[in-house]
Amino acid sequence: MASSNPAFRNSPAFSAAGTAQLAKLSQPTMTGQELEELYSQPSAGALETDRMTYEDTILKIVASFAVLLVGAAIGWFFPILMIPALVIGFVLALVNIFKKKPSPVLILSYAAVEGALVGALAHLFEIAYPGIAFQAVLGTFVVIAVTLGLFASGKVRASAKATKVFMIAMIGYLAFSVINLVLMWTGLNTQPWGMRSIEILPGVPLGVVLGILVILLCAYSLVMDFDSIKVGVERGAPRIYGWSAAFGIMVTVVWLYLEILRLLAILRD
Repeated sequence: MASSNPAFRNSPAFSAAGTAQLAKLSQPTMTGQELEELYSQPSAGALETDRMTYEDTILKIVASFAVLLVGAAIGWFFPILMIPALVIGFVLALVNIFKKKPSPVLILSYAAVEGALVGALAHLFEIAYPGIAFQAVLGTFVVIAVTLGLFASGKVRASAKATKVFMIAMIGYLAFSVINLVLMWTGLNTQPWGMRSIEILPGVPLGVVLGILVILLCAYSLVMDFDSIKVGVERGAPRIYGWSAAFGIMVTVVWLYLEILRLLAILRD
């Protein structure tokens, strides 16, 4: 039965033609010398097999973040680009999310535009809170390193129950953010951070507790991204989908950085 999952549909191990081909290759029709020459050849890489590998996917992720950093540098020196980058980045994000086959050009374009947005925002925060941009970068690296270490050790994995809780929390956080933004725009809440400025304990604003919880959500989102890459490689997904992995990791890391930036700003206040 054909699968709608491209990782299965495009793998010879899960199609009738591919199974027949593998069975044919397994027949002992080669001579001893031919077999020796075959085994002496270097292992096929991503280019030869056109399948996802960890090495090839990492290269795509690194390339995406290199473009993002260039965009961030431009946004840092030209913060006027923040609003155009916000609009264009939102459109490109939607296109990349709903596009069936990933496009390297569109994903790298998103990286450049999103980088400009992050750079502009970081510059504005840096003016108000000197040193905060680097602190947020350091905090982002720490969260990524800890999450990756726990995932690699097998101590943390994405599960159906945890993912369900994650989705409910995400919907609740999105609703809170929209309501908070409306209250601030309409002047119904004049606090610097809106409802985030409300103290739930003496000296502890809601934004601090909420910021820590959201950073944990970002960490779990990274776990799901790592798990998706693992599944894609193990199932022999087409190499082009390494760009989807790069896009997903990039979105999560940018979200994580901005949340840490805001949390540090609330703590400074």
